[in-house]
Amino acid sequence: MLIRISKNNFGKFNYITSVRCYSSQKAPTINLFGKEYPTDDWTNINKSIQDKLERNLIHQKYHPLNHLVNKIKHFFYKNYINRNGNPLFSVYDNFRPIVSVEENFDSLLTPKDHVSRSKKDCFYVNKDYLLRAHTTAHDNELIRSGLNCFLTFGDVYRRDEIDAKHYPIFHQCDGVRLFDKNELFRNAANEMDIFEKDPSNLKRTSEKQKNYTLDACKIVEYDLKNTLTNLVQFIFGTSSKINMKWVDATFPFTHPSWELEIEYKGNWYEVLGCGILEQEILTNAGAENHIAWAFGLGLERWAMILYDISDIRVFWSTDNGFLSQFKFDDPTHTKIIKYKPVSVYPPCPIDISFWLPEPSETFTYNSNDFYDLVRDVGGDLVEQVTLIDNFENKKTKKTSHCYRIVYRSMDKTLSLAEVNQLHKLIQTKAAEQLGVKIR
Repeated sequence: MLIRISKNNFGKFNYITSVRCYSSQKAPTINLFGKEYPTDDWTNINKSIQDKLERNLIHQKYHPLNHLVNKIKHFFYKNYINRNGNPLFSVYDNFRPIVSVEENFDSLLTPKDHVSRSKKDCFYVNKDYLLRAHTTAHDNELIRSGLNCFLTFGDVYRRDEIDAKHYPIFHQCDGVRLFDKNELFRNAANEMDIFEKDPSNLKRTSEKQKNYTLDACKIVEYDLKNTLTNLVQFIFGTSSKINMKWVDATFPFTHPSWELEIEYKGNWYEVLGCGILEQEILTNAGAENHIAWAFGLGLERWAMILYDISDIRVFWSTDNGFLSQFKFDDPTHTKIIKYKPVSVYPPCPIDISFWLPEPSETFTYNSNDFYDLVRDVGGDLVEQVTLIDNFENKKTKKTSHCYRIVYRSMDKTLSLAEVNQLHKLIQTKAAEQLGVKIR
């Protein structure tokens, strides 16, 4: 059932199921993974998200994401061995996705006013907890536990636009490697240091952080880029060299930072972000005598390129015609499997126009609110939603949005009656929950 838990001028609802009210004095709760969490005005997890929380695609045998995870693990297990002959990198792929605001943002030095913290971009359980927006949220915990090399895999959640490349749930791999002085410089450890001793060099530049020596940063940068280019070549380059290029980037938790792009079918695609972990993060986690690199990559983006999958919704399909195409066991499988669409059904585009509500103290309309509502109502029958017109009436000062919703099933041809019924429901819910006025 739906239950009103936020107070605003438009009767906005947060979409919550499995809600229990123990008494009129107690706030409603939301049940996630068998645990009750109190809700508040930050809660914005809808039923379509809850229904997928425990799908565990990366652990589903023969799923393309599972294959990709196994290939990445194989690369690190094979190429990075410690002195005892054991894998250097430990792997963590069973963390539940509910994390604290401190874990997801504060521990990673994300500014308090950073846009990534907003309800517009994240799925909040309540003001203190959310569904992780990246697997980097576990880095502080793992470093604090004494780990120097680790990989994390998991599902992450972000409110976003709707098209063939974006989905509110996707999966990531994160990697971190720490070095102390002896590991970094080896035989030259007596002559070189991670930390700058010359006061005149204690400054942050485009090439290094304030407290690090330039030599230390350059060695870590080389190790990081060498690791990742070798990984990309292992995953994508079965018989030919992959064209790659590094692009400078900016992230709250690394500096300097880079993105790696690869050329695919004549176009360049960003496939990962990385950098030298901010020293403050290491210090806060009790590893102040180290320097570290970190990277994060989106598994769906890699799998879409690797297996030639054009629509991200396909990863959530339960059709045997999809999964049977990836039925092999060897993670080192060198033959490239190219996905063959089970069938192609015609799209059905319909426009929806409405006047936006006036902003209030408790609610300001944002397109992600509408995208989230469409996802909740239409599920995977919605292929794409595009804002095609943004109009302001100069006399009334009211703003109108027009969105084109493309309906298309991956399993059958949708009838006009089915689409119209779904579209009318979206109109009704938009008016009720977002306070818009349908035109």
